Amino acid sequence: MRILIGDDHLLFREGLRRLLEQLGADNSFADASTFDEVLAMVEAGEVFDLILIDLQMPGWPGFSGIEQLCGTVPDTPVVVVSASESQGDVRASLDAGASGYIPKSSSVKIMLSALHLVLAGGIYLPPSVIGADTAAATTANGGAPQRIAATAQLLTQRQWEVLSCLREGKSNKQIAYELGLSEGTVKIHVTAIFKTLGVKNRTQAVIVASELQRQ
Repeated sequence: MRILIGDDHLLFREGLRRLLEQLGADNSFADASTFDEVLAMVEAGEVFDLILIDLQMPGWPGFSGIEQLCGTVPDTPVVVVSASESQGDVRASLDAGASGYIPKSSSVKIMLSALHLVLAGGIYLPPSVIGADTAAATTANGGAPQRIAATAQLLTQRQWEVLSCLREGKSNKQIAYELGLSEGTVKIHVTAIFKTLGVKNRTQAVIVASELQRQ
């Protein structure tokens, strides 16, 4: 794999590189210390299988930067690796299209497991966020899994397709392209999904969808 590591701390980049070598002996790496360097690499056509990026690195434009990256390389998972453990930052990152959010305080085992999940097409959320959002989503739906399932039956086939794309961490732009819809139509479907499931954001919708698949 070719992996891009975007972080303004050299020691962290070097440590992360050594950790990522455990994903495969043939992995190769590229480093960037600013957001502009990250963006320049992907816009220049360099091909990466995985992009890891820190929040608040020099040149960081906000969460729109994640949207920009995901829009430029829609088939490459972008994972945030940050010192922040704010639920707001986690949700904003996923809403912008990130395929995962890994706190820098995570153990080596957790970080490797998270990356394996992302590379397999899943979405990684910190356990603290999963617990908080599951509780919130369940409370919003009356506190009963059966009620969540019953409510979910109100989703249309198209909304299920959009929800499936949300579970894969795709942005509205990516969903629109894949399903042959306009971005405006995708936004309407996403809003309807949130209302039907009784959730407030993509993270909660993904959690509810995951619960439904296990039922």
